[in-house]
Amino acid sequence: MDLFRILTARSKPYAGFVIAVLILQTLSAAATLYLPSLNAKIIDRGVAQVDIDYIWRTGAIMLAVAFVQVITAVAAVWFGSRTAMGVGRDLRGAVFRRVTRFSAEDLGHFGTPTLITRATNDVQQVQMVYMMMLNFMVTAPIMSIGGIIMALQEDPGMSWLVAVSVTVLLAAISAIIVKLMPLFRAWQEKLDAMNGTLREQITGIRVVRAFVREEHETRRFEDANQDITQLSLRVGQLFVLLFPIITVILNVATGAVLWFGGHRVEDGLVEVGSLTAFLQYLLQILAAVMMGTFMAMMLPRAIICARRITEVLEHTPSIPEVAGPGESPLTSQTGQAGQAGQAGQAGQTGQAEQPAHTSQADQPRGDVEFRDVTFTYAGAEAPVLHNISFHARPGQTTAIIGATGSGKTTLVSLIPRLYLPTAGQVLLGGEDTAKLERGGIVKLVSMVPQKPYLFSGTVASNLRLGRPEATDTELWDALRVAQAEFVTDLDMPISQGGTNVSGGQRQRLSIARMLVARPAVYLFDDSFSALDVVTDAKVRAAFAADLRTRQPEATTIIVAQRISSIEHADQILVLDAGEIVARGTHAQLLETSETYREIYASQTTQEVK
Repeated sequence: MDLFRILTARSKPYAGFVIAVLILQTLSAAATLYLPSLNAKIIDRGVAQVDIDYIWRTGAIMLAVAFVQVITAVAAVWFGSRTAMGVGRDLRGAVFRRVTRFSAEDLGHFGTPTLITRATNDVQQVQMVYMMMLNFMVTAPIMSIGGIIMALQEDPGMSWLVAVSVTVLLAAISAIIVKLMPLFRAWQEKLDAMNGTLREQITGIRVVRAFVREEHETRRFEDANQDITQLSLRVGQLFVLLFPIITVILNVATGAVLWFGGHRVEDGLVEVGSLTAFLQYLLQILAAVMMGTFMAMMLPRAIICARRITEVLEHTPSIPEVAGPGESPLTSQTGQAGQAGQAGQAGQTGQAEQPAHTSQADQPRGDVEFRDVTFTYAGAEAPVLHNISFHARPGQTTAIIGATGSGKTTLVSLIPRLYLPTAGQVLLGGEDTAKLERGGIVKLVSMVPQKPYLFSGTVASNLRLGRPEATDTELWDALRVAQAEFVTDLDMPISQGGTNVSGGQRQRLSIARMLVARPAVYLFDDSFSALDVVTDAKVRAAFAADLRTRQPEATTIIVAQRISSIEHADQILVLDAGEIVARGTHAQLLETSETYREIYASQTTQEVK
């Protein structure tokens, strides 16, 4: 079972605490079981025979036993809580680390709402059940078995009452648990759906308001909320039945003990103290069963949650991790000037196949090559990219242009291995990116995405994301190149997502962040669309000058909508329906590519012949 596999594996660092809980719970249960026997002796030997000294002596022993029971119970709860909280913390960390290693395809497979629920609510349910298990499930079997033994010692003739009471109680609880299991599974799925709806509405609130769809979105949320409410009511209705059933069984069992036990006392088969002890033991047995009941109420949901957590932890990533010690030839090259030489080492487990006309040592670090690359999104009917082949050389700028939906963003996403190609190879420094360690790729390739994102913190903390050791001088240089003159203080606060700055400012800060990282390959995924024409030209001119000074061997790949942003590129690829339909310089494409001329004409409002 997933739940017990998770708890067993995650409890190893807390083995000492778990052992302490077992010992303390055993002592507490033993003390609890011993008290009714002492009470029976006081009644039968002390009260019945008017032996005051015996009453005092036995009463003192009862006080000592009660003190031990309280101390051990409190200590057991403390150790159990610390263990459960630690396991919950470690499990949340494991889920988080696993999710951060997922590719975009893996994230799409699960969906953001369910991943959030699994990392928070699901882990909390497992944590709560584990705490209940440590506090109750150790005591419950000891109390049940020990109570039966002690009760039989007091009066074996009424053992049938124990068997009947426990059997009826277990049957009633089991019937309810069977009905709860599918409800809890549906509950977690409904919670995922509600979280997804709420997250979508919060993220798209501007669109909702722009189209005056507040009432429609409110109804959507109300529908999701109503679904989980109705399901909660069904679960609650079963719980409402549970407690009256337990109460009735306890009261009937008490009445039966007093009725049949009274007759046995009258017949001289058992003493009053023994009957009292038997009643207490029966109640302890049923109380232990009730502890199990509380666990049983939470267990079905925890089992479902553990299964969902296991799906995340055991999910095989679509892009497997490549790990291995040692220096990769990719990052050991010295062909790049400036601070990019500090890009680091990337471990790998194998070497990519090299073309016959070149050797690995001849490949500069920023060399990017696509060889017959085809890519299809999971579940898609047709490929997004078809047989893409091109070579982006160090020290040159390669531009990609095409209509919306032609696959430009998908193409550049293959370079930092956000996706793996369905067919073909993407080579970085002459090595297949599928065989490179992720950390090495990140140090060599940096991208400004189409939709830039900033993290809560300061300007400095965001710029140092790619290279934490960067100095303040380097941050200011990057801001100057990115034309981020609005920044007057590196400690300027940035809210989550960069919502306290404009779209253009957010874009320029993202460009500055990439410049601070000083990679070997610069990727701009339509990064200048949020900038006006003048600022666009200033950023490109400053960036080109900065590269000539610091990194003359860096490779630049630009995805753009405006031809003015890429007309000076050394190589322009024209993408149409996922295929490269033309390539060349700006002047060459104007002469040879009808598609390029149409794009140029639409942006210059003149017919190009």
